[in-house]
Formats: sequence, structure tokens, C-alpha cells
Amino acid sequence: MGMIFSILIAIIAVAVVIIILALAFGKKSPKSGSAAISGKTQSKIIKDANRRLAKNPHDPQGLIPMGEMYYTNSLWDKAYPIYDELSKLAVNHSEIDAFMVNLRCGVCALNLNKLPEAQQTLELAYKLDSHDYEINYYTGVLFYKLTQYDKAVPCFKKALVIKPDASGVNLMLGQSLYMGQHYHDCLPCFRKALTEEPSNKDALFGMADAMAQEGHGDKSIKVFTHLRPDPVYGARSCLQAGIYHYNLGDYDNAIQDFEIGLKHENIPIDTKLEIQYRYAQCFFAKNQFGKGLSLLKQIRSVNANYKDVNALVGRYQELSQNSNLQIYLSAGTGDFVALCRKIVALLYPKANIKFIDINVGPMYTDVIADVESNKWEGTSISRFFRTSGATGELYVRDFHAHMRDINADGGFCVTAGVFSDETHKFIEGRPVDLVEKTQLTRILKSITM
Repeated sequence: MGMIFSILIAIIAVAVVIIILALAFGKKSPKSGSAAISGKTQSKIIKDANRRLAKNPHDPQGLIPMGEMYYTNSLWDKAYPIYDELSKLAVNHSEIDAFMVNLRCGVCALNLNKLPEAQQTLELAYKLDSHDYEINYYTGVLFYKLTQYDKAVPCFKKALVIKPDASGVNLMLGQSLYMGQHYHDCLPCFRKALTEEPSNKDALFGMADAMAQEGHGDKSIKVFTHLRPDPVYGARSCLQAGIYHYNLGDYDNAIQDFEIGLKHENIPIDTKLEIQYRYAQCFFAKNQFGKGLSLLKQIRSVNANYKDVNALVGRYQELSQNSNLQIYLSAGTGDFVALCRKIVALLYPKANIKFIDINVGPMYTDVIADVESNKWEGTSISRFFRTSGATGELYVRDFHAHMRDINADGGFCVTAGVFSDETHKFIEGRPVDLVEKTQLTRILKSITM
């Protein structure tokens, strides 16, 4: 009854808006497969349809022309109930084109974001004719909206086989491949979409991001920079440009990218948090811990469990209060080696120390020295791990083997983090001492650089 009542209301409304619809038909472009209807012709159609539907709201000869007019003018909310009714009537009325009404019902539902209804009627239409261009295209659109991208891809490919010159299909195919993380495969589709429409920003951003994901950041950065002011893609482009510059060690340009990104209005929250997170990383890399901590605390006020923010806050709060710990973890080689020498001197108090060799490597730094004191005399090697995480047994086994190679009499392994339980067990009975974060922090606080 609800459907019949809606149709009756629509009939009454049509009589009032005939003139408006007549003007609209003169201005709007028809859908593919539909012919434009003149204002004079549509007035007659409306009168005839009104007369039929007043007698029988289920009369196909009244519903079909009314649906045609609404559909041609993209009046989806008005066309949908009519094609929904025609879809049901098609079972018992041979004069109704079942394929067409189910297809159009699905298209209307898609545009109204009624996805379950769209899926139901598009599936009916597909069973009736799976080789039609429109049914393949709109089924692809449905799967795309349902985020079932791997199902959308074959639909758009088939649509292109049926109609190779169809506009917009390459873009949708590219978007589906891109969202499905098939970055290499989506690039040719985006290039074809840009050939059709060079200024299409959907294709521009998708292509640039896909190139970045494929490791071609040098090719994508120009597009991201170009899109930074864009109200839709600007924030995401700033994020990607900033990541590119950060990975190059160009922190100043990365900071500029992130600052521009945060100036955009209505940024999706996940994009905003990621920009702030990356922005903070730049300040930490520049040893500007206060600015970085401020950003992390902003993130934490929105999402208390975002990535490793809580751990980073704890780490950099401590760093901001201990300048020597900053040097240990992030300073250049010269300052770090100078600090290591002072640490060795404190590990052997009241001793004469002669530094023999210092080897700086990517994983650790070794300081070898001859030590002479009242308590101990011999060659010592100290290995410094520049990490705040856990150091495992294998690294200390390697250190012990190196001690034997150089005939060292004793040694220290130093870290700003901790050593594993297995490591502590391994050094039992061996001339190796472990210095972990707590002890190292005390030592560093007593050093003046």
C-alpha cells in the first residue's frame, strides 16, 4: 500500500511541476540509450500517464513513460519507486522490458546509495543479459561502492571490451585496481583516463600515489606538489610529499609540506593524525623535542592508542630532560664518539686510560683502550649500541667472539635500552659487563660535554 500511495502522490505532484520539468528537459543531457524529450511532448506524456495511473496505479503503460522522464533527467528519488514497481510487474507483463527496468532500478538505487537494493536488481538484470555495456559498468560501480574492488575490476574490463571508447571507465578501473593495492596494474588505466581528461584530479592523485607505492617517488613528487592546494586531495598530497622529503632527509621541506596539509579544512581524521605523526618525526630528527612532543600530545588527545605515540612520548620526554641521552641516541658521529670516551672513563674510575682504536659501525661503535688502575690492568673493549629497544644474545655473543680475536681482557656492552634475559645468562662467568638504560642514564647525568 505504501508504494501505491507514493505513486498517487507523485501523480498529483506531476500536475503541478509540468512546466518545471518541461524546462528541465530542454536543458539536461539524456542518459545513454535515451532520447531527449521536448517540453511539448513530455506534457502530453504526463497527461496520458496521469489518466492511466488515476484508473490503475499499476498500469505499465502509465509507469513506463513516467519512469523514462524521471530517469532521463536523473531524478533518481522519483524514478526509483517507479522502476522498483515495474521490476515486480515485469514477472507477469511481457510488454515490460525486464532487463531494462531492473537495470534502471539498480542505477537509481546506486545513485541513492541503496546498495542492497541496487545489488538485488542489478543481479536480476545481469542474469538476463550479461553482455550489455551498462550492466557491466554499473555492476562494477556497485562492487566499487561495496569496497569489493577485486570483483569490480572484471566488470569494468568487460565493459571496455564491449565499448572500448566509453568515457570514464578507465578511471573506475584504475581506481578499483588502486584501492585493491594493485599499484603497477592501475597505472596504465590512470594514464588513459588522463588522456581523456588531463585535469582529472582523481586520476592524477591515484597515479602519483601508485607510483610512490611502487618506489618511484621522484616521479610522483611533482604531482603531489601540484595538488597540495587542492581542497579534496590537498591534505593527502601534502602527506605524501612530506613522506618523500622526510625519507630523503630533507626535513625542512617535509615540515613545509605538513604545515600546508594541516591548514586544509575538513581533513579526514585519519589523514590529519598521520600528518601530525609524521610532522612530529621531523622535529625529533632535528632534535626539536618540544615541538615534536606537542604534536604527539595532540594526537593522543584524539586517539590515546594511535600507533606508538605513548611510547614515543615517554622516550622523548626523557630525551628532552637529558641532553647527553639526546647525544647518545641521535647526535652526529663526532659528538657521539666524544661521549663514548667519557663513558669509558667513568666505567674505569681512577684509572689511566689510553685509547687505542675506535670503530664506528651502523649497528654499534667499539672503543678499545689500555686500562691501568690499582684494581685492574689490561686491554678493554666497550661496545655501544645506539638503541632504546631490546638487544639480544646474538649481538653479545658476537662481541665476546671479537674480544677473543683481539685478546681483550674485559669489556662492556652498553645500550640505552635493555638486554634480553638470554643475554644476561650468556655473560655469566665471562669477562663481560652489561650497562643498560638505568645505569647509563645515571652515568650520562654526571657527564659534562
